[in-house]
Amino acid sequence: MPSASKIFSGYRALGYVSNDIPLVVRHHQREKENYVCTSVGKSFHTYNCSKLGIVSVSDIHPADITCLAADAKYVYSACGKTIQAFKKGRKAVYTYEGHKSDVHILLPFGEHLISVEEDSHVFVWDIESQEIYLEMNFYNHSFGVTAMLHPNTYLNKILVGSKQGIMQLWNIRVDRLIYSFTSWESPILVLEQAPAVDIVGCGLADGRIILHNLKLDETLMKFTQDWGPVTTISFRTDGHPVMATGSTAGHIALWDLEDRKLKSQMRDAHSSSVTGMRCLPSEPLMVTSSADNTLKVWIFDQPDGGGRLLRHREGHKAPPTRIRHYGRDGQNIISAGQDSLVLSFSTLHDKHNKSMGRASYNKKQSKKSGRRLDQHMMPPVTEFTAEQCRESDWDNMVACHRGERVVTTWSYQRSTMGKHKFENDRFHDNPVHRRTTAEAVEITPCGNFALIGYSSGHVDMYNLQSGIFRGTFGTPTAHSCSVRGIVVDGLNQLVVTAGADGQVNFWKFKTKVFLGSVKLKCSISRILLHRESAMLAVSLDDYSVVVVDIDTRREVRVFSGHSNIITDMTFSPDARWLVTSSMDSSVRVWDLPTGKMIDCFLVDSAVTSLSMSPTSDFLVTTHVDDLGIYLWSNMTLYTYVSLKPLPEHYEPQTMAVPSTSRRVTAVDVEDAEELEMYEKSDFKSPAQISDELVTLSLLPNSRWQNLLHLDVIKLRNKPKQPPKVPKAAPFFLPTVPGLQPKFVQLEADEGKTKKGSRILSGNLQPLSPLAQLLEDSRDTGNYSPVLDHLKELGPSAIDVEIRSLAPSGGGNVQVMAEFMKFINHSIKTNNNFEIVQAYLGLFLKLNADVIAETPELVEEAKSLVTSHRESWRTLEDLFTQSLCLVTYLRSATL
Repeated sequence: MPSASKIFSGYRALGYVSNDIPLVVRHHQREKENYVCTSVGKSFHTYNCSKLGIVSVSDIHPADITCLAADAKYVYSACGKTIQAFKKGRKAVYTYEGHKSDVHILLPFGEHLISVEEDSHVFVWDIESQEIYLEMNFYNHSFGVTAMLHPNTYLNKILVGSKQGIMQLWNIRVDRLIYSFTSWESPILVLEQAPAVDIVGCGLADGRIILHNLKLDETLMKFTQDWGPVTTISFRTDGHPVMATGSTAGHIALWDLEDRKLKSQMRDAHSSSVTGMRCLPSEPLMVTSSADNTLKVWIFDQPDGGGRLLRHREGHKAPPTRIRHYGRDGQNIISAGQDSLVLSFSTLHDKHNKSMGRASYNKKQSKKSGRRLDQHMMPPVTEFTAEQCRESDWDNMVACHRGERVVTTWSYQRSTMGKHKFENDRFHDNPVHRRTTAEAVEITPCGNFALIGYSSGHVDMYNLQSGIFRGTFGTPTAHSCSVRGIVVDGLNQLVVTAGADGQVNFWKFKTKVFLGSVKLKCSISRILLHRESAMLAVSLDDYSVVVVDIDTRREVRVFSGHSNIITDMTFSPDARWLVTSSMDSSVRVWDLPTGKMIDCFLVDSAVTSLSMSPTSDFLVTTHVDDLGIYLWSNMTLYTYVSLKPLPEHYEPQTMAVPSTSRRVTAVDVEDAEELEMYEKSDFKSPAQISDELVTLSLLPNSRWQNLLHLDVIKLRNKPKQPPKVPKAAPFFLPTVPGLQPKFVQLEADEGKTKKGSRILSGNLQPLSPLAQLLEDSRDTGNYSPVLDHLKELGPSAIDVEIRSLAPSGGGNVQVMAEFMKFINHSIKTNNNFEIVQAYLGLFLKLNADVIAETPELVEEAKSLVTSHRESWRTLEDLFTQSLCLVTYLRSATL
């Protein structure tokens, strides 16, 4: 099935950390590491607790995850009516189907898995066989199951809590109710095992926390938090008798169990309900998650026993409104959201993400009051621009806010708001400008000046280093209407401003002199300049895009096709493409040289902002009511794509947005057998790849690289004076040359004549070990002993062995022919490629004359030439293909 877009393919999503599904923590016994799993919709992420680095991303579920659970082997997830068990937090190995309604509780229980439907129907599954072991029927009107726990040391028993406030202890082996506890007249939301045996912590909807002894049916102590229902409970196990409870208000309370009182409070730990919380075993650490898209690790080192934020991962709490790439490597994306946060996301790894904080009128007061009670928070950022030049000297980012005329500065390197807030005095003195707002901002390529356009038509310039006002364009205003865009050319010589009345004005940067204007047919909504090509893209209110050459000040292209407001535009780095998005949920790619649309696709939710990477590898988009930042891979960098213009009445198709993990579809593998083989093992033995590639022997280069130059090496190493015979030489046994010295063995029955004896052939010299192995391989066709023997020899010994194959060295023509067959067989099998080539080169160097004079050897040489040519032709094609691909990628990324 063809893709909806021929240029872009969904890669992955950024900005997702957690949602309202509680986290689960696993301890890896072998690695001595704790891992936390958080749900992000249709998949879950696994982080290590030591650095909060993402370890793995699970496969995509068919729908959103409703609950998570984990044991020592697997991570279990429920998706609607289906349950899956994941190995290593990535790939599903078991699937459990049989529920009639959505699953909302999972509990691993030894070799079993317990699942609870929303109508309180309980299934007990055998994990390995995936069969139902037991079914238990509860009814919501009498006992609606809301929580479940396996108490420590209680064999085959589970504790079930209900929304009626009743707890029941069941034996799942015999399916029998053991005991029913007295109701607490409030729904039980949480059940948590305490470090002490028989003690269970119960969190109720009215804010009460009850520590109950199951064995004696006695309440040990009660606590009450004033922040509403108890959402989660956890106990410290590092020697401190402390219980932590979470609330819907985002606060965390720490209770001292010895003194039976509140020990400390962690106010505004999250800006939303604390859905997941777990104290790490035997460590003063606690990990929490929330629906505010954050994951935090706390360390208990405060004087009052409270927790301090140690490390965290966060994304936007509200949908992002504007994104732009930062830097020329395309690895960082700046995002501004409706939550007034400005974040930076890395396309390489989450550990490079950072937050530049939340926009505030007074940063000091905001820190004191906290984010939840912050009365100094500014409205969301609607437009921003950043310049990498001079980032280490002063603020290098400027942003305007919704409904505000105050423009703020930011520092990307210091990851914070800047010290300047730009606002002209004219807006304070004149009541006419009471509702004036900042609409557009721009930073010059040199990084020294910021230009601001207002709804009143003014265009002001400020110095970023000092914050001093440096003048205004126009007398008294640059436009008689709202300014919709400001851009500066790459040489700081020309300033272009666009007004809502369709007027594009050109100004001299230094003198602020008006140079001329271009009148467009309709009101302007936004503009975008590609500085290297001087192409200015202007989106109009009639849903068309006009491209203006700012050097000639003429309209050069007009693109029409959108049916709603154009939300954003971006150029490709080479200015050949213009990518536009609209509220009609379409993304269109326009080819500037031909003036035609070459690609178009639809998305489920309209794109609010997009940006093309400076290296052309990714297109980044944000969408309406979506927290994610989506990366689309540019397929033209990896494969051939036809950029033929689309027909005028082209019907675009809907394209699914990428997930946090790669989608595995039928396109990736042709059938299920290939997919199964791929999943089992990625390793291929030398025998498996012999048909495609060649394998090397992995021997040291000194064993074969100098075989053709042994005569030169021996001549160079020849001693200047002959060795002197010692006066009393010790007695020694004669040995044969080789890496492993061997004593010469005399044949016991030298007088006997064997089959094929050298005496009968008229040659009295004995055959060398190599020649004997070649004769043995003549009938069997197995040349492995020959190759193994040569591998054990050093360069000098190999030279002697190959010289001994010729008739002058004690061999014969038959042995030489057999050696050539051995080389031919080795080349065809593509194994031990480099040493076989070295042996062949030495053999030809020593015996070229004999081969040319013997017809039998000439025929073997012809066969050898054919095999050798085919082998090298295959390698040459692979080398050429790889070099072409590397050269293309290098030129495409420059």
